[in-house]
Amino acid sequence: MLSRRQVLIASGAVVLVAPLDGLPQTSAPKVPRIGFLEASMPQNGTTRFLESFRLGLRDLGYVEGKNLYLEIRWAEGKLERLPALADELVRLNVDVLVAVNSPSVIAARNATRTIPIVMPVSSDPVGDGLVASLARPGGNITGLSLMSPELGQKRLQLLKESFPHLSHPVAVLWNPDYVGMLARFRQAQVVGSAVGIGVRSVEVRDSRELERALESMGRERPDALLILADPLTTSQRLRIVEYAAAERLPAMYETSFFVDAGGLMSYGPNVEQIVRRSATYVDKILKGAKPGDLPIEQPATFELVINLRAAKTLGITFPQAILVQTSRVVE
Repeated sequence: MLSRRQVLIASGAVVLVAPLDGLPQTSAPKVPRIGFLEASMPQNGTTRFLESFRLGLRDLGYVEGKNLYLEIRWAEGKLERLPALADELVRLNVDVLVAVNSPSVIAARNATRTIPIVMPVSSDPVGDGLVASLARPGGNITGLSLMSPELGQKRLQLLKESFPHLSHPVAVLWNPDYVGMLARFRQAQVVGSAVGIGVRSVEVRDSRELERALESMGRERPDALLILADPLTTSQRLRIVEYAAAERLPAMYETSFFVDAGGLMSYGPNVEQIVRRSATYVDKILKGAKPGDLPIEQPATFELVINLRAAKTLGITFPQAILVQTSRVVE
């Protein structure tokens, strides 16, 4: 028989234990894992796109390693590596896959039709068959597009205004293997005649083909260059800028990356700001939005950036009509 003390101790044990058994079991909230797939070659372990995306995440209160993890994969300029890298991110079961530029998006789309895909800088998502429409993408892909109908025309107009005596076709340097580039080249073809400028295609698929193309242009001598940006031409921007300066050729670029590297002029959206904004799509998806319901944004503002030091080297004086349109000057 138990003593009264033993009964009380036993009863107290019940009183102490029973409420604990009845408490709801809580677990730590899941930390989302974001895949980041980029075709470019990183420098010092990062790229301007990745840093822009990180800034966008910080704007929204995300801190890497605390309430969000990033799984980063680089193709290092080799587009053929993208499918395997996309498959790797899918196997990690990331919550959202951020695929920078169109080839990365296609690799991601081929790897998964269920994981949401955000594209920060796609070329022509409808024309490339990535989405049903800009307003209602459908499927698992959304994000932002760099395509805007007026871009190609405005670039050639600015060349014409800056150099009114162009008589030979402008050489358009572009990579036909890069998905989305064909639409941009065709746009240049169509608007060239509208502004009174001939356009000649110069195709480059790798650095060796680039060198052959530059050698060929040295013989055939265009009056100016238009460089369409992709991972290849962007990675070779120092070589391209160096060539344009040595040959004293005015060149228009799609992004200010080239102007910051010494190029003459660029016209286009602020790509780094667009990539930064793509973080808002990731945030909406993590909060329950479906990618197919999120409209794809197109750029609304564009920047004309000119390099006065490069202009001086070429012996060029920009007309006042160009200078008043300039968003930023590199001196």
